[in-house]
Amino acid sequence: MIDHVGINCGDWVTAQRFYDTVLGVLGYTRQMDHGVAIGYGRDGHPEFWIADGAGMGPNREIHVAFAAADAGAVDAFYDTALGLGAESLHAPRLWPEYH
Repeated sequence: MIDHVGINCGDWVTAQRFYDTVLGVLGYTRQMDHGVAIGYGRDGHPEFWIADGAGMGPNREIHVAFAAADAGAVDAFYDTALGLGAESLHAPRLWPEYH
């Protein structure tokens, strides 16, 4: 059901050290590193992301991505959410840099 989750960290340098260490104990490593966001996981699949949230204040956003069977399911999910009053940050699109 959940494909990946991301959090924004107020202390970016400390968060990197912390998650590199504690997730390493579980066998997870950096799978992607964009400088302002790092995805941890295994086998090329980042499942847990941290991002630099230094300027966001104490109530930082999180990111949750659900797995979908195909693009049609993604569009149906998006349309249903909008129909229920959800606010869209952007319409669904392909993210070729990800799995």
